[in-house]
Amino acid sequence: MATSVLDDMGKIREVDRSNMLSFCVEASKHYQKAAKIAEKISLRYPKPENIIVAGMGGSGIGGELLKDWARDKAQMPIEVNRDYSLPVYANEKSLVLIVSYSGETEESLSAFLDAAKRKCMIHCISSGGSLLEFAEKLNVPYLRIPSGMPPRAALPYLFTPLLKSLEKMKIVPSVSEDLSEAITLLERISGENAPEKLARANFSKTLALGIDERVPVVYGFGVYRSVAQRFKQQFNENSKIPSKWEFFSELNHNEIVGWEKTGELAKCFSTIFIRDKNEPNEIRSRIETTKALMHPDSKLFEVWAQGKSALARMLSTICIGDFTSVYLAILRKVDPTPVKTISLLKEKMKQSGTKEKIIRELEKLAASR
Repeated sequence: MATSVLDDMGKIREVDRSNMLSFCVEASKHYQKAAKIAEKISLRYPKPENIIVAGMGGSGIGGELLKDWARDKAQMPIEVNRDYSLPVYANEKSLVLIVSYSGETEESLSAFLDAAKRKCMIHCISSGGSLLEFAEKLNVPYLRIPSGMPPRAALPYLFTPLLKSLEKMKIVPSVSEDLSEAITLLERISGENAPEKLARANFSKTLALGIDERVPVVYGFGVYRSVAQRFKQQFNENSKIPSKWEFFSELNHNEIVGWEKTGELAKCFSTIFIRDKNEPNEIRSRIETTKALMHPDSKLFEVWAQGKSALARMLSTICIGDFTSVYLAILRKVDPTPVKTISLLKEKMKQSGTKEKIIRELEKLAASR
């Protein structure tokens, strides 16, 4: 019965009313368009001593992906800031990339204010809102990206400009070839996992069916640390279920003990291991040993990365996770697009007056310059 739901286009459209699946199917087109838009970036800053990406949720995950991808490429530290203020070390030698899809996220606006006061080198990425309004007033460089999509679906437009920003500043080598490979690969993977493909030949549908009503636990390593985090967030927002993520080898020093005495509780979880045929031998050994030590009643799955470059392998795996989270939502008869709880929380937060205070501070700063 569950399989028939995922193989029935009528039922898929009935549940996925806002067509979240279209963003998965057209991922390659969005990355291609994002790459063209990002070519407009022109940053005339000197090389920074450190890089801070300020963003939340679907806007912030691009910073985590950048941090992992650039770990063996950038000669300076990259940190992701998910707070109202920047780290104490942020100064005029820091490059601060403010990422807010809506341009109205109060934590990001506050970080922007903090960065401007400290005279940091700033670049904003947004579809509009107050962020770009004040970027113009303060003469801060920015990139305007397409509006009208859920932030989590806008990852191509939020992540690609981060890559291009570092490339333009000669902090990392050219990303064009790797992006081109990723785009070609995503076109194939999207076709293989498209809703028209039956579950028996569709990996993402099969994975969603395997997870069923269990809580997904996602384990990554290396560049897949942030990919595992993306999986978790997509299960939260699209599938509307709790989820968690961890990474090797850190999880072998704490998480693994949590499986010792789970008993019947193990049946509540499905564990997804993100794998790579070129994974280091020490990581492969840890993954296989961890699988052997886990409770037999916990379902175990593997998602294998595809592609040659690290970027292509990361994006190929994310594509599978995105599809799986939407199919899981459809199995649960839940429209994946609305995020009512987040909307409700934002309405409640308005009562605190925090955002209005930030806007007033930005207005004062703009008036003084």
